[in-house]
Amino acid sequence: MNIVASVGPALTLEVAEATSIAELRHQAEGCTRCDLYRNATQIVFGEGPGKAEIVLVGEQPGDQEDLTGKPFVGPAGRLLDRCLDEAGLDRRRCYVTNAVKHFKFTPRGKRRLHAKPNAGEIRRCAWWVGAEINILQPKLVVTLGASALYALLGPKVKLTPQRGHILQPTNRPPVLVTIHPSYLLRIRDEADQRRQHLDFVSDLHKAVEFQSS
Repeated sequence: MNIVASVGPALTLEVAEATSIAELRHQAEGCTRCDLYRNATQIVFGEGPGKAEIVLVGEQPGDQEDLTGKPFVGPAGRLLDRCLDEAGLDRRRCYVTNAVKHFKFTPRGKRRLHAKPNAGEIRRCAWWVGAEINILQPKLVVTLGASALYALLGPKVKLTPQRGHILQPTNRPPVLVTIHPSYLLRIRDEADQRRQHLDFVSDLHKAVEFQSS
């Protein structure tokens, strides 16, 4: 398990005044902090136990998440569930959320294609991620992908060199850095896909080791 001593937080995560996730979710339902709410079906807030020791932070809701109002229920979510199971981590005991709470997409006929949130949208939504973490006070936060890492630690901390490391931000819970499961879905080479899958499971297993340490 690779642990980096400390990193200074690059973003100031403002937090909403709420004492529970339920109260925070209610506040977020009317969020207009960025323009993504205009085209999304609904906000997709985090879910999981109020005393979760591990928080998983992804990028943003996808098409299925936007329609159901639940995080990680589409193809990437199903793959995440499988990888968590292989790593020995029970999703039901984790709190799962996203750096951005509304679906950003580009219409293509009847389809809605995922569009990557920009830095401004991520910064504005960091309000909610910061509040979720502040309320939960988890033992570890797992960032799934570059957008989640940016939301928590800003632009100076990069995914590739820090992948698999557990960072120690100032006055924040430790952060385990890894990829987003959607990355695995985009790999076409079977051998590379299998290798990357095993690496991702290995990253997630570090959360299990850290939790039990």
